[in-house]
Amino acid sequence: MRLAAIDIGSNAARLLISEVIIRQNGEPQFLKLNLVRVPLRLGFDVFETGKISPERADMVLQTIKAYKHLLKAYDVKHVKACATSAMRDASNAGEIIRRVKAETDIDIEVISGDLEAGLIYENHIADTMNSNESYLYIDVGGGSTELTFFSDGKLNYKKSFNIGTIRILKNMVTDQQWDEMKNEVKTRAKQLKHITAIGSGGNINKVFSLSKRKEGKPLHVDTLRDYHKELSNFTLEERMQVYKLREDRADVIVPALSIYINVMRWAECEEIYVPKIGLVDGLIHHLYHQLMDF
Repeated sequence: MRLAAIDIGSNAARLLISEVIIRQNGEPQFLKLNLVRVPLRLGFDVFETGKISPERADMVLQTIKAYKHLLKAYDVKHVKACATSAMRDASNAGEIIRRVKAETDIDIEVISGDLEAGLIYENHIADTMNSNESYLYIDVGGGSTELTFFSDGKLNYKKSFNIGTIRILKNMVTDQQWDEMKNEVKTRAKQLKHITAIGSGGNINKVFSLSKRKEGKPLHVDTLRDYHKELSNFTLEERMQVYKLREDRADVIVPALSIYINVMRWAECEEIYVPKIGLVDGLIHHLYHQLMDF
């Protein structure tokens, strides 16, 4: 069975196409066939003006049309498409969604921050880790950060905060918002035993790649601090040249690191695992279970 998921975020849109294979024990195994990313950067419109510009709206449509061709090429019969923070805030989101539906027949669902956090949890990465530990998923996007605490294999707490990399770049995150996140994290962390972080999002994936750590090995919070200090000392152009980063990664990687570092510090996490999963992976899992329950 081939499934696909589309995540229209504040910084980029992603399409993941996966093959689902049922193992001998009856459990599904998800094999990634293709992952495509287009830097739409919707947040740069929405967080300043409250709406998506005609130019970026057209980019959304053209991107979904291109994804539709890939879905046909891979013979994908089931797809789930969701939009997050930028679309949540855009006054003309409904108009764009109707246009996409009319021209591609793909339904885009604008999901809440809490549902976004829950979908990320559906990756069940922690199931393969030490059940005696407590874990904190940290998913950093352009418009929001989703935090999910779980312990003893059970979901303990999830919440979305309107603190994202593009909002930080646009100076649209207040001290009050930072304090709210800090207080929530500290309160929840006190109730749990030793906490290990799990990071998702393109920025932490890039930092992991730069670190040249072996797959499955965690990054120490001090490593994140070193990268934050190092990258902050470079201009945008220098980051692109020295680290071979695209512009749409080079500008958001520093604010992203500040979010990961702060959340880990407040939760007293020393290490963060980077399994290279995100919302699209959770959407694939969610779609699979929907089809099986149908």
